[in-house]
Amino acid sequence: MIFSKDYVGYLARQTVKHLTEAKMIQTQKPAILNERVTQALLDELSLEDRINEEVRVILEALQDDMRRTGASYPEMFKKVKQRLVTQYKAVL
Repeated sequence: MIFSKDYVGYLARQTVKHLTEAKMIQTQKPAILNERVTQALLDELSLEDRINEEVRVILEALQDDMRRTGASYPEMFKKVKQRLVTQYKAVL
């Protein structure tokens, strides 16, 4: 993830603050809402990291075949990652 967790928490607090000030949302418990928004942002922002890790695991399992066929690791990484992004319907 390219952002620190502290910064994501700050973004979540600012988002909740601006939405409540604009009267777009109402909440009786802003602290709980801040936690939920923070967690949602962290989940979304870490999706690419989770996909990259899954790609590494897949390519590690295929390492012998790739070496035997002369496949390029960076090319295979891109192809497998794109397949997983499509499979998860993710937007990166």
